[in-house]
Amino acid sequence: MSTANTALITGASAGIGATYADRLARRGHDLILVARDQARLEALAQRLRAATGRNVEMLAADLADPTDLARVEQRLREDAGIGMLVNNAGMAVVGPVLASDPDKLAAMVQLNVVAALRLALAAGGAFAARNAGTLINVASVLALAPERFNGAYNATKAFLLTLTQSMQAELQGSGVRIQAVLPGATRTEIWGRAGVDPDSLPPERVMGVDDLVDAALAGLDQGEAITIPSLPDAADWQRFEAARLALAPNLSRNTPATRYGVGS
Repeated sequence: MSTANTALITGASAGIGATYADRLARRGHDLILVARDQARLEALAQRLRAATGRNVEMLAADLADPTDLARVEQRLREDAGIGMLVNNAGMAVVGPVLASDPDKLAAMVQLNVVAALRLALAAGGAFAARNAGTLINVASVLALAPERFNGAYNATKAFLLTLTQSMQAELQGSGVRIQAVLPGATRTEIWGRAGVDPDSLPPERVMGVDDLVDAALAGLDQGEAITIPSLPDAADWQRFEAARLALAPNLSRNTPATRYGVGS
């Protein structure tokens, strides 16, 4: 584990990001909080300083803006005190993908994919150079359920899951830890911003944000590479991964499968 003590958290002004900030400060981390809303960042920072005595810095930035995104990337690359990135900022679009506003979908891809990718690369590169650090990518269970919710949103989260697994393989054996967290429906502001009343969802399907983050950090403590907080049996994920990996020998061959009746 990294001796660097500062955690940088994106989307930190509310919801999952703010809860990570609380839990990590109580674990002894100093914080850099990244979000657009300066006032909410200030209120959270003051509360955490008073409650934990940790150093809490605010970095107001709109990660959809290339200039702001570049500032955060630079901080991750150059600040050797940062030992953790919680790559959490994101947005959602609801409804059938073919009925969605293409501009809203593009904005979602910019934040959920482009910004998340660039920050993961900046942190991953810095951590790899020091052989120490922790990268947490907050994805979604919808990465595994493309036929549910909005297809473009699901695809952004599938991208983040795939990126995580690729980086895990690339950095295997180093001192860098990379975890993907796959929440199910969680009671946060993302629903209201997308035009959905969370109270309209089946209550047995919606997890509280405190439980979500506590479970995600417990998964990190237990060494999980992929954490699905609501999954009762971790063996279910292991079987899923085993089935995926069993396809590998036949995913690329020099002849078509005989079932197609073509080729030499």
